[in-house]
Order: sequence, then structure tokens, then C-alpha cells
Amino acid sequence: MISDFIGWIFALLVVDPLQAQVQEQVERARLPVEIVRQSQACLNSQAPQLIERAAGDYGWAAATVVNLAIGRTAPAELLDSGDPQCAALVSVPNGAGEDA
Repeated sequence: MISDFIGWIFALLVVDPLQAQVQEQVERARLPVEIVRQSQACLNSQAPQLIERAAGDYGWAAATVVNLAIGRTAPAELLDSGDPQCAALVSVPNGAGEDA
């Protein structure tokens, strides 16, 4: 029960804002349709994994929320850059979002 609650809070504080930020930066950068599709697929595969990790590791979840809140960790750092669908997306917030 508490795991579900922690997962829900983590989704509310981390995953939902991450998805909104990525969507905003992808739209602002006017990226090709293929990268937009990859970003959606990446977020769809990574979000449940992040929530599951948070529900199983409360310390990691709390530290991640705090680090995101103070700006120590960029949301894109939570995505798996080894995932082919996420590789292009991980580089978008670091470059394309700053130029626009």
C-alpha cells in the first residue's frame, strides 16, 4: 500500500513534469516526426520503470525528488540513454531547448 502511494507521489512530482518538459522542448525545437515518436515511446517505456523503482526504493525516490527540485539533477538524466528510443531524446534538453 505504501509502495503504491510512493509511486503515485513520484509520478506526480517527477514523471508527469518530466513528460511535460520533454514534450515542450520537443515542440519548441521543432524536431522531426521520427524523433517525436521516439520521445513518446521512450517516455512510455521509462515512466513505469521509474515509478516501479521509486515504489521499491524510497530513499532513491526522495533523493531524486529533492535533486530535481533544487536543480542538481536534470529530468533527462533519469532516462536510460542506453535505450535506442531515448538516446536522441536525452540530447534534446541539453542542446535544442537552450537555443530556442
